Amino acid sequence: MPVLEEQIDANRPDPARVYDWFLGGKSFFPADEAAGRQVQAMWPGVRVAARANRAFLHRAVRWLAAEAGIRQFVDIGTGVPTEPNLHQIAQAEAPATRVVYTDNRLIVLRYAEALMTGTPEGRTAYLHADFCDPASILDSAELRDVLDLSRPVALCLNALLHYIADDPVTGVTAHDLVARYVAALPSGSYLLITHVTPDFDAPTWERITSGDRGHTGQMGQIRTREEILSFFEGMELVEPGLVPPQDWRPDGPVPAGATHAAVSMWAGIARRP
Repeated sequence: MPVLEEQIDANRPDPARVYDWFLGGKSFFPADEAAGRQVQAMWPGVRVAARANRAFLHRAVRWLAAEAGIRQFVDIGTGVPTEPNLHQIAQAEAPATRVVYTDNRLIVLRYAEALMTGTPEGRTAYLHADFCDPASILDSAELRDVLDLSRPVALCLNALLHYIADDPVTGVTAHDLVARYVAALPSGSYLLITHVTPDFDAPTWERITSGDRGHTGQMGQIRTREEILSFFEGMELVEPGLVPPQDWRPDGPVPAGATHAAVSMWAGIARRP
């Protein structure tokens, strides 16, 4: 693909690498750490939020594989691989699980090619594509080679949608895009979303959204609980519904300091009837 000819710019912060710094990973450059520290200065809980969000994803994927019986996953905006990855969690429950990761950043592609290998019984693939162009994912030969879209799929939009702003020029909204993906999934499929919110700490989010977004992880649009809840329109929310990530079916200690205000996120899973 032509994108492979692009160069990774170590001097400009990349959201995937900044998030890796939040998680305590190693796949970042000084520019990413500097950007992460700027975010942390405005949102002191950002690193505990990243850990709480990651822990939710692990619990949610285990539930989808073990309890809901899902054997196919699409993870859009996967970011820099951080072990255990989604496919490792799902395939530990059901080795034949098939997973397609997608992202639009070159560094993620490079790491994914090197690190993402699954079980012999299942399939794990990576697709370089853009969430804002649903056809580039849903109609791709790579995805259709791995997944059977006539059978239930779990669509994971983990910490993605707050990077997607509604477009005032075209009129296309993040809700329109999510609806296009959900419409392509069969009955029995699931949608997983986590999303930052101003609901628990409005002053902090006022500072973040009024700052220089070029240095704060390129945030797109912050949404309230009602706005996030509407992404699940027409679907059946799985108990306990839309809650802070650390409150979704906790099975052990939550990360230290993971208050609602510190984490400032909503998380939920819903089933398509």
